[in-house]
Amino acid sequence: MKGLGGYIAALCLGILIGMGGVMLFTPAASQAQTLSPEERARLQAEYDALQKEIAQWQKILDETRAKKNTIQGDVTALNAQIKKAEAEIKQRNGTISRLVTEINQKTTRIATLENRITEGRESLAKLMREKNEVETASLAVLALSSEDLSDFFSSVDAIDSINRNLQERFDELRGVRTETQKEKEALDAKRAAELDARYVVQQKQAAIADNKKEKDQLLTITKKEESSYQSVLAERQRRAETIRSALFELRDTQGITFASALQFATQAEASTGVRAAFILAILRQESNLGANVGQCLLTDTTTGAGKGKNTGKVFSNVMHPTRDVPPFLDLMSRLGADPMTQVVSCPQSVGYGGAMGPTQFIPSTWKSYEAKIAAATGVKTPDPWNAKHAITATALYLKDLGANKQTYSAEREAAGRYYAGGNWQRLGLTYAASVLKFAETYQADIDFLKDN
Repeated sequence: MKGLGGYIAALCLGILIGMGGVMLFTPAASQAQTLSPEERARLQAEYDALQKEIAQWQKILDETRAKKNTIQGDVTALNAQIKKAEAEIKQRNGTISRLVTEINQKTTRIATLENRITEGRESLAKLMREKNEVETASLAVLALSSEDLSDFFSSVDAIDSINRNLQERFDELRGVRTETQKEKEALDAKRAAELDARYVVQQKQAAIADNKKEKDQLLTITKKEESSYQSVLAERQRRAETIRSALFELRDTQGITFASALQFATQAEASTGVRAAFILAILRQESNLGANVGQCLLTDTTTGAGKGKNTGKVFSNVMHPTRDVPPFLDLMSRLGADPMTQVVSCPQSVGYGGAMGPTQFIPSTWKSYEAKIAAATGVKTPDPWNAKHAITATALYLKDLGANKQTYSAEREAAGRYYAGGNWQRLGLTYAASVLKFAETYQADIDFLKDN
């Protein structure tokens, strides 16, 4: 054991240097990815200038509303919309460039922290091996193997030194792990922001193309006669009426007009912050799924078994017997409905069916939201098959899933979770993509109705 204290001290010093001496960024990486104060100032100035330009075009749009349904007023409004969208695209592109830089910085930072964790684990392993070697020798053995008392106490001090260094390494690793997790969460937020910004740019570009086309058509009319413009106005009114009166299909219940669906969804948006277009898109997607999943009836309240309403096919798992059957029976009793004739969803390849109405809430989940739905709709017992109640329930649930942020990434995740829960990234992205496509169509219809 002679000289063990000096050896361990040197070992611990080497470990400390290895753990604490890692540079967070190499100079080259830092210079390549960090914005200088001058660059940041320039980008901020560009952003502020674009913000003023957007505000100017918005002012023109507000002023032209008084000239609505005149050729000159429409042309001026369309031109202002185009210019405003172009300025917003420039602004978003600047945001995207900044986010890309910050994402690169976060990625480098996380890689560095993960390297520190790896090195820290290796250092801990060495210390643990040394600790094990020292602790296998008793104090008596250490005393007999030491040439003098100085060597003995040096060996004992070495044991204490190893224990102290082990505690320090554990504490340091915990700190690095916590910091790594925070950096990963920040990176996820940056990536979501970049995704949102790119989506907005795509939508603005599409809007510019549509507005330019409409503007060109109106400019062509100005070269002819005013009567041609009246036909344009009449066509707009016909289209608006077609949209309002179109049947909005609802899963497992009678459809309603789009105007009614929009009214309910707009009311839900006001109280939850979830976009009306997104709420309607979820209901449309569920209606489409209903055509494939089918309708079932509960036949055994003890086992949860049932059968297909139209096919008579027997299912052993129409409804979860302990989780969902009791709240389902309770709800049917309060609604005055027959639980054996009320349509619910059939089970899919795995799990249970039993989801109710347009929103496809299972009874236990509906029960957990029932008080909120009742408060929002002003009824004592909300009905999952009632259009207004179902739309309100969807909005409340989507709010809890984060859709009230009204960003592309937040709505994409909310739609995925609505369908697949925690497995949304693996099983819900196709569903979410379809929902967002419907939402774009409904948002365009809503915007059109506002102007006509």
